[in-house]
Amino acid sequence: MTTKAAVARFQTLLRIPTISHVDETLTDWTQFDAFLATLAELYPQVHARLDRELVHGYTAVFRWPGRSSAEPSVLMAHYDVVPATDFGWKHPPFAAELSGRGKDELIWGRGTLDNKASVASILEAVEAQLTAGLVPAQDIYLVFTHNEESAGGAAPAVVDLLESRGIRPALVLDEGGAVVEDIFPGVSAPIAVVGVTEKGQADLRLVVEQQGGHASTPPRVTATVRLAKAILRLNEKPFPARFSPTAIDMFRTLGDHATGAVGWAFRNIGLTRVALLPYIARSGPELSALVRTTQAVTILEAGQAHNALAERAEANVNVRIAVGTSLDDVVAHVRRAIGDDQVHVELVHGSPAPPVSLLSGIGWEVVRSTIEATYPGTVVTPYVQNGATDSRHFTRISRGVYRFSPFEMSKDERDTLHAKNERMHVATYLRGIQFYTSLVAAL
Repeated sequence: MTTKAAVARFQTLLRIPTISHVDETLTDWTQFDAFLATLAELYPQVHARLDRELVHGYTAVFRWPGRSSAEPSVLMAHYDVVPATDFGWKHPPFAAELSGRGKDELIWGRGTLDNKASVASILEAVEAQLTAGLVPAQDIYLVFTHNEESAGGAAPAVVDLLESRGIRPALVLDEGGAVVEDIFPGVSAPIAVVGVTEKGQADLRLVVEQQGGHASTPPRVTATVRLAKAILRLNEKPFPARFSPTAIDMFRTLGDHATGAVGWAFRNIGLTRVALLPYIARSGPELSALVRTTQAVTILEAGQAHNALAERAEANVNVRIAVGTSLDDVVAHVRRAIGDDQVHVELVHGSPAPPVSLLSGIGWEVVRSTIEATYPGTVVTPYVQNGATDSRHFTRISRGVYRFSPFEMSKDERDTLHAKNERMHVATYLRGIQFYTSLVAAL
C-alpha cells in the first residue's frame, strides 16, 4: 500500500459527514450507512477475514482471532464528528483538501484529529498486516463507535456484549493524549502523554425564575442580571487545585528530563509540591486543568420576546471532574460559589472519574515500547485525560485502559479540536499508521 493511496483513503472517509447529535432525530443516518459501506470497500481484507458485527445500530466491532484468547486487546476509535459549517474555515470542513508540500503538507477537515485519523490508521495497519500474513499472538478487537461526541449508548453496549462473553481485555487503547511539545516548563523533548484515567464529567443547570413584565419598566435586578451575576461569581471561584497521585507520577517522570530549578522541583515533588502547585495552576489552561476540576458555562437561554422581561433564565455549566472529587462535591462547590438561594442549581447528569489503570503489565508496556519505537527520543508519561472518551466504560472489564492518539499535535492544532480549521500533518497521519502496524504485531 502506497502512502499516497493511504492518504486518499483517509480523504474519502473525511468527506462523509458523520455528524452525531444528542437528539438523534437530527442525525442523518444515511451518512453512517455510507461510512460503513465505504470501510468495506476500502479495507477488503479486514472485512473478508475478520468477524464483524454491528452493535447499537452503527458501531462496528471486529474480532481478529489470534493464537490465544487469554489476553485480548481492544483498539478503538469513534467515527462520528461534531458539526461544522464552512464559516471561518480556510478549506471546507468536509472537503478533505490538501495544502502545502513535504513535511508541511496538511490535510484539512472535521474529524482529522478527532477521531477519524485513528479509525483509518488502525484499519490501514490491520489491512497491511493481514496481507502480510500476520496472525496475532492474542485476539484483537477493533471497535469503531458512532455516537461518542453525543455521549450515546454505543460504548456501554459494546462493554455489555464483551462482558456477556467473558472477555476481559488486557489492553484497551482509545483516543486521548498525543505527542506534544512546549507544554511543560523545562522539558524540551517531545512528550507522549498517555491517559491512565480521565476526568469525570457533569452538566449543571443554573435556573432563575421571577416575575416577567414589559421591558420598558424593568426592576433593578432582572432574572438575566441575577443569572449573570451568579455566573461571574462562579467564574471568580474555581475549584481548588491539588495534585492527584497520577499527576505526581507524571511530574516525577518529567523531572528526569527537565532542566534547571523546574527539573529539580519536578524530581523532588514530595518536597516541593506545596510551592509547585500554585505555579502549575497559573501556567495556562492546559496545565491548570491537570490539577483541578474545571467549570465552564457553555449554554445561556432566556426570554422569548425582545420587549418582554425573561421569566426564566438558564445556564448550563459543564464540569470536568478531577480524580477523587465526587458529584456531591461539585454541586456543593457551585452552590457555595454562587451564594444566592434564588439561583437554583440542578445536576442534569454526571459521573465521577473512572478508576486509574495499571502502570505495569502487558498493556502499559506494549503501548510505552511502541511509542518509544515510533517516536525515538520521546518521553512517555502517564496523565489524567481532560476530555471524556468512550473508553471510560471499558474500565468495568479491564485494568489496562489507556487513552493515547499516536499523533504529534502542536498547540495550534490542538486548538482546532471541536473548532474551525481542524487539520493534521500528512506525515503525522502516516506515523500513526506506523504506530498501529507495530502495535498489532506486538500484541
